[in-house]
Amino acid sequence: MQYRPLGRTGIKVSPYGLGTLMFATQVGNPDPADSARIIHKALDAGINLVDTADAYGDSEEVVGHALKGRRENVVLTTKVGNPLGADPNQQGASRRWITTAIENSLRRLQTDYIDVYQLHRPDPDTDIEETLSALTDLVRAGKIRTFGTSTMPASSLVEAHWVAERRGLERFRTEQPPYSILNRGIEREILPVAQQYGMGVLAWGPLGQGMLTGRVRRGQENPLARAKFFKAYSDEARLNAVEQLIPLAEEAGLSMPHLAMAFAITHPGVTSALLGARTMEQLDDLLTGVDITLSDDVLDRIDEIIPPGTDTGTLDQAFVPPAIHKPELRRRPATWRSAV
Repeated sequence: MQYRPLGRTGIKVSPYGLGTLMFATQVGNPDPADSARIIHKALDAGINLVDTADAYGDSEEVVGHALKGRRENVVLTTKVGNPLGADPNQQGASRRWITTAIENSLRRLQTDYIDVYQLHRPDPDTDIEETLSALTDLVRAGKIRTFGTSTMPASSLVEAHWVAERRGLERFRTEQPPYSILNRGIEREILPVAQQYGMGVLAWGPLGQGMLTGRVRRGQENPLARAKFFKAYSDEARLNAVEQLIPLAEEAGLSMPHLAMAFAITHPGVTSALLGARTMEQLDDLLTGVDITLSDDVLDRIDEIIPPGTDTGTLDQAFVPPAIHKPELRRRPATWRSAV
């Protein structure tokens, strides 16, 4: 395993990281003991980055139990910010919630510190200085080693770095954006900004939410297409792209998952891509492709199918800025407008 620098943190991580959403017993593997075996297999294979979140059901508990006796050899990341219930103060990036959430995560993970603490989603309602100040205090208290973001817009990343410099605060050292052959939008601004500021990038969704496994095909019934968080499975643009990628993978002598994972870690701005294996068989298959390098010819043909810097179709679970999903932020009050 060739380890890579996580930005300028001095931390070295494997090019594949282990995402653990699928180890939550409510949504993924119902057997924590089996999940522990999968985690151990990944660590034995050289993967040293394990990524979880407080909003992943009981994933933190499963991970914490599995890492007993191996914690010091793992770069452990978790997240804060996504709602954990109806209470409006049990979410976001306020000092009040961050200082509470970190204690809960430390307890569930059975550890004294988190290597990388990440904002799960941007919080437009909280001043970025408030957030950076709270996270800086956690670094100084030794409860986290460093911190980062997930799906943060490029403009917000730049603003955060400016605020940190002006106020003498620690700054975001990592970003965790969605990135796959189907979703290349971050190549326009996010990756260049991350490279400019020396940030490590931990890409999630390298298999396109399962669409790049080769099992989701046009004209084939797929029950996940009806699920709340998998609308992308019935997206025509994404299905069209997949149908063009499958023969490309076959000609290159690669499986679709190997093609997709190799693509995700090819970009020089990407540090590690998170694989979300739910079973031992899935992990074993993905691990066999960790040393695959795509030729320029294959990469050029991928560029022809999905142009650089573009997103194909709709990505479920992507961050949508308030001005996009709240009409009132795009319209003046009716009393200011003339009726037409």
